Amino acid sequence: WTKFNGEREIFDDIVNLTKQKIYDDKLKSKDLIFSQKIEFQGVSFRYQSHLPLIINNINFKIKKGARIAIIGTTGSGKSTVVDLLMGLLHPVEGKIIIDGVPLTTEYTKSWKKNIAHVPQDVYLLDASFLENIAFGKRIDEIDIDRVMWASKKAQIFDFIDECDQSYDTLIGERGVSLSGGQKQRIAIARALYKKSSILVFDEATSALDDDTEKSVVSSIELLGRDITTITIAHRLTTVANCDWVYKLNQGCIEDEGNPEDIL
Repeated sequence: WTKFNGEREIFDDIVNLTKQKIYDDKLKSKDLIFSQKIEFQGVSFRYQSHLPLIINNINFKIKKGARIAIIGTTGSGKSTVVDLLMGLLHPVEGKIIIDGVPLTTEYTKSWKKNIAHVPQDVYLLDASFLENIAFGKRIDEIDIDRVMWASKKAQIFDFIDECDQSYDTLIGERGVSLSGGQKQRIAIARALYKKSSILVFDEATSALDDDTEKSVVSSIELLGRDITTITIAHRLTTVANCDWVYKLNQGCIEDEGNPEDIL
């Protein structure tokens, strides 16, 4: 009885999440394709009406194909800005404009299809490389040529090709047989498999050593300018190859400029 009551809240969360997923699937969404720029116009955000602003009147632009970095101390609002950009949160004031179109609820579902997120802690299935890169797809739905293309771009192709069973090799629970850098490359390949036009790297290299981080950052740079990348980072070395850096402090843009100037 104690266990039942202890797990009840989790069960309710799962039921509510499932209901939300069904609602999202049924929700009619207008198409929104990113081809020019993203604009934040006077964007502010707070989690509840009685709480202070987490993001306060932010204005900036991200052009298609740019390499953008967002830096700042813990609690400065970096992840909140990216959550707003991805449509996971909505501004309490101001607008987010995509190619001249305000990002409203009717466009959110379509907008999310443009974005792939690479987190710091990558979730990996106890399954094959193939299933982990084509994450969420049934075996008979997987495009092997696309998987190979994504793994080459993420610089993990040679490693997988040398494994005994190639793409059918099992990686173990949470990728126990892989190094930190290899896990991140799998995450990048997974993001590329989606063929999203925007890649968000949320502290994706913070747990890596310097040499591995440099290798992963080089992989990102080789992706081509048809893909826009937004990198959240603590370590300044992570953003050295970016075009432009925004430094946040207490929910405001404290500084911005070329990496050389900010570093």
